[in-house]
Order: sequence, then structure tokens, then C-alpha cells
Amino acid sequence: MLLTVLFWLLAAIVVACLAVVGYFVFRTRRIVAWVERTMPPAGKFIDIKGNRIHYVDVGEGPPIVFLHGLGAQLHHFTHPLFKVFGPGYRLIALDRPGSGYSTRARGSTGRLPEQADVVCAFMETLGLEKPVIVGHSLGGSVALAIAVEHPQAISGLVLLAALTHKEVDLRPEFKALFVSSPLKRFILAHTVSAPAGLKYGMKTMSLIFAPHPPPKNYMTENGGYIGLRPSHYYASATDFAVIEMDLPRLSERYSEIKVPSGLLFGGGDPIISLEVQGAPVKEKIDGLELKIAENLGHMPQFIDPEQVATFIRRIADRAFGRSVSV
Repeated sequence: MLLTVLFWLLAAIVVACLAVVGYFVFRTRRIVAWVERTMPPAGKFIDIKGNRIHYVDVGEGPPIVFLHGLGAQLHHFTHPLFKVFGPGYRLIALDRPGSGYSTRARGSTGRLPEQADVVCAFMETLGLEKPVIVGHSLGGSVALAIAVEHPQAISGLVLLAALTHKEVDLRPEFKALFVSSPLKRFILAHTVSAPAGLKYGMKTMSLIFAPHPPPKNYMTENGGYIGLRPSHYYASATDFAVIEMDLPRLSERYSEIKVPSGLLFGGGDPIISLEVQGAPVKEKIDGLELKIAENLGHMPQFIDPEQVATFIRRIADRAFGRSVSV
């Protein structure tokens, strides 16, 4: 009798768990369907080494390639920055593999050298001759990996609030994103990540955009809701889990970077510190232009796109041998 009761109790628990999981899977699919219907891909697609890369390509002139940060996508550049950049350059922003509407090749690790290889292959396939690379936040880490391991592929390097060195202390707000198990990342991606992101997303954005409020149209025009897609969460969590495998080794080689380079850092950045991520780079990269914008935080391209565009153009003008912008 007792065994029968225990059996039915266990069966009831299993059914309840399956029902909860089923609910979250169903809700995630509903959210994703709405996101993809209201915010479809904005650009073109190209297959690179098993990755399907989504990108936007506008303008004419020497090429500048933009790499977004953790949990972001190409709209972090196209909407706030491309509109004010002005003529004379070809601007290409891509969703890094797995992020946004790009897909990551089967078996990919997400490690920095791997992403650098994909970006270089992307540039070669598009026929981009030694572009300037612009990397924001974790995209800056990928840009630095390109500058170190593929120096012949680029003409210049621009870092915006970039993650350049290993952070000693992980902020509590980001610990939930550190998921070392690929299986656990997959389960979270297809169950609770989208509903949780929908519920707490703006709270996270308030931290990332501090000391300024997030743009009112961030979740729609700037593509914030695209981050609710399971593949996007999985790629972001993977990037976060593996970045420290390569960043310490790469940071020891920054002195090898010889192309014109610049780093713009927000004086009020609440995410990464100038002492850890900014000043050491200035000491390692010969001729690096370090600009500290006291009025900006971690998302400078949204808060003051004109200042950011002017900074990028100045480094690009140096890289391509033009008269330097002021």
C-alpha cells in the first residue's frame, strides 16, 4: 500500500514538472513568434564556415565593420550611430555568430579566436579590403582578437567601452548569465529565458544604460526584444562562459598591435572599470588614443552618437590616410 502511494505521488510530481516545463516551452514559442513577426531581419544573410551571418551594409567608401557586445545585435549600431555617421565610408554591422538573427555553426565554442576567424572570413567573402574594426563591450574583445591574431586583415581598431582584460569580480547582476553547462544553457534558453527577459529586461537595461535611462524605443527600434530568442540567449550565455579562456592570453599580446587605434571609455560606466579595462590598454598599445567621456556610461553610441561617430571617423581617417577629422 505504501509503495503504491509513493508511486502515485512520484508520478504526480513528474506530471506536474512536465506541465510546468511544457507551459514555459509554449510561452517561449509564443514570445519568439511575436518577436520574429514584429522585428524581422533587417539586412542580408551570408554563409561563413557553417555560420549564417546576418548583416547590414550601407554607404560607400573605405569599409568600417562594427561588432556588438554581449547580448546585443547589429541594431546597437545601425539605429543610433549609422544615422549620424555621415558620408564617405561603407558601414557594415553584423550579428555576431548566434546573436540576433545570425546562427552559430554546429560544434562552435564561441571562444574569441573562433569568432575572430569567422569575422575575418566574413570580411574576406564580402571583399572588404583591410577595414577598420569597431568593437563595443565584448565585441571589443573580438576586435582585439582580430588585431592580435589577424593583424594583416585590418587597417585600424576602435574600441567602445571594451572588455579588454579579465574582470576580477563578477557583478551580481550578471551571475545568472554564467551557465557553464551547455545542456543547462539549452534548457534555460527554451524554457524560462524569454519569459524572464520579458519580465526583468528593462531592469537590466536600466543598469546597462546607467547613469542615463534606456532609450524609450530600445526594445523595439533598437532590437531589444530580439534578445528573447532562445538561440540568442544560448549564444550570449556561451560567450559569457568562455571569454576568460582567451582574454588573459590575448591581453599579453596587445603590444603587438601596430594599426591606428582608439578607445573611448565612459567616465560613468557602471559595467566595467576604467582602471581595469582602459588604462592598461593605453600602456600596451603604442599610439592608442584614449578618450574618457565623463558624461557617458557603457552605451555611448546611444547617448551621444555624434561624439562616438566623430571619434570613430578620426581613427578611420588616420587608418586610411585621410585628413584627420576634428
